[in-house]
Amino acid sequence: MNEVHLIERLNAEYREVPLVSVLIPVYNEVSTVTIVLTRVLALTIPLEIVVVDDGSTDGTGEALQRFLSTKPPSMAEQVKVISHPQNQGKGAALRSAIATMTGSIAVIQDADLEYNPAEIPRLIQPIIDGLADVVYGSRFTGSPRSVLFFWHTAGNKFLTLLSNMCTNLNLTDMETGYKAFRSEILRSFPIRSQRFGVEPEITAKVSQLRCRMFEVPISYSGRTYSEGKKAGWRDGFSALATIARFRISRDLNVESPGQRTLRRIQRLRAYSKLQFDLLHPWIEGELLEIGAGLGTLTAHLAPHAKVLATDLDSQYLKGLSHTFAEHPNVTVQELDLTDQQAFLAIEKRFQTVVCSNVLEHVENDSAALQNIYSVLAASGRLVLIVPAHPILYGQIDRSINHFRRYGRRDIVEKLTAAGFSVEHVRHVNALGVPGWYINSVLLKRSSVPGVQAKINDLLTPFVRFEQRFNLPIGISLLVVAKRETV
Repeated sequence: MNEVHLIERLNAEYREVPLVSVLIPVYNEVSTVTIVLTRVLALTIPLEIVVVDDGSTDGTGEALQRFLSTKPPSMAEQVKVISHPQNQGKGAALRSAIATMTGSIAVIQDADLEYNPAEIPRLIQPIIDGLADVVYGSRFTGSPRSVLFFWHTAGNKFLTLLSNMCTNLNLTDMETGYKAFRSEILRSFPIRSQRFGVEPEITAKVSQLRCRMFEVPISYSGRTYSEGKKAGWRDGFSALATIARFRISRDLNVESPGQRTLRRIQRLRAYSKLQFDLLHPWIEGELLEIGAGLGTLTAHLAPHAKVLATDLDSQYLKGLSHTFAEHPNVTVQELDLTDQQAFLAIEKRFQTVVCSNVLEHVENDSAALQNIYSVLAASGRLVLIVPAHPILYGQIDRSINHFRRYGRRDIVEKLTAAGFSVEHVRHVNALGVPGWYINSVLLKRSSVPGVQAKINDLLTPFVRFEQRFNLPIGISLLVVAKRETV
């Protein structure tokens, strides 16, 4: 598919293409920078261009001013120019550009002609589709490219291999200068590297954030050093040092404790499977899943029932839509658990509603339970998982926006008041109680420690074993409630 068709598809398929910020760090590129700007401005998608003139001494700054003075005001206003009085490096230029950008998607575009701006739609497509948070353009996956230096290519592949070993990614081109991001990803970590070490640094940090990553093939017209190529062997050694540094360091000081906790919990695959196994005996007929998130539980539910997967977060909804686009059992819809009108608008009545670790995020949980009751068929069931024991409520709960933890009597009374008949209540994961109490209540930590989360996942077989005894304590409560026949 050529770039013209890609742009047409973006404009036709998406009612609202988000604003794309094209970030162009430039140093001594007087002969190419205006050509690049012309090609970027020719794109028919909403965009802003942030050019950072990083202390150029060859007349680049003047060329930019002359170029903009010849353009209509509406076009010139799309371009923001930032000037550094002295050359500081690509990393420093990107810091300035990120601080200025306002778009929902950010694309890094070099100011030379090695990367073709017409391929920006291809680069951002997986993000718009909701499939990715970060997209790398790969020079080594089959697209046309210049035939240049063997050792330069070998060095790139060697650095990519080392980076992959440290990040557990399978990129083909970590050093690519063509990258696209959801803008909040770029804002979620500081950039420390001044020069070309920025490439492995960004890769390490998006890996640590567990971003959804895509690679797309791009063409590449590499330059020789006589034509102005700037990256050299010293930058290769700098990249090695950067890879080693960020293998050890987690420099994500903008990530909130709540985001960190939720990210770690989402990676507990064995425990997620346990939760499904506990829910499974109570599931029948068509099913409404409230708060589907990344679709971890949805994937377990879909083979066994027809599922309406719902959430409030637009990125989760896009991801769910594409993850289950080919699955005949899954429909995706936006739904607010607190919105009575949204529930009244649902014409279908469900045999089962699954609400796992959502109710505690709702301030008026009684009204939320009444909304759920309204969409259940006669004798339909609500299968609910909520955090247990108010005595365990601590800093971690506050950081992930829990309004409360539930006692057995509390949740039974609220369900009964909403019209339900409670059939089954049991605690889950007694083994996790001491760790949660120590971290959240005594030590007042704001996130679940990563190592402890992994250990908890490894202990899942023991949590399965404890379910035989119906213990009176546990991190969570599994509750099954039935709508009475009317």
